[in-house]
Amino acid sequence: MAYRVIWSPKAVEDVDAIATYIARDSPSYAAAVVRKIIDLTRQLKQCPLAGKAITELSDSAIREKFAYTYRIIYRVDDEVVTIAAVVHTKTLLEMEK
Repeated sequence: MAYRVIWSPKAVEDVDAIATYIARDSPSYAAAVVRKIIDLTRQLKQCPLAGKAITELSDSAIREKFAYTYRIIYRVDDEVVTIAAVVHTKTLLEMEK
């Protein structure tokens, strides 16, 4: 079964900001990072549970995959994978109360 992958506006903004930041020093590396992020999210169509559950959160539907030093954070619901955010690995996630 193929899952549908959708991107949140926040995740799109995150990738754009990452690309802009990296491109200041290396446009080719920025393109490689964005390409890796997109390739990993495309793989989620077939294997969304391949990513690991996020240790900071107690919800096993929220998972992550890594592209270089970035965390691709996503939620799996039924047949839909929602890319929620793309953040640096040093970024701590804020937990809602």
